[in-house]
Amino acid sequence: MSANNIDRELDTRGLNCPLPILKAKKALSEMETGQTLKVVSTDPGSMRDFAAFAKQTGNELIGQSSEGDEFTHLLRRR
Repeated sequence: MSANNIDRELDTRGLNCPLPILKAKKALSEMETGQTLKVVSTDPGSMRDFAAFAKQTGNELIGQSSEGDEFTHLLRRR
């Protein structure tokens, strides 16, 4: 996904669960339906956490990737 398709980016590097999820939840609540949020995290558990978060909240997890010790999550606001 290209950067111009992302409406908001959230840097949660250095934070551990549940802080990346809580910050993403707050950011999504401030966004419009259909907008895209990119979250960058260094918490290895965030891959599993964001998948569960999307399923529980109805927001769409449109992608996840990892590079080195960074994990990127793309969510679309419901």
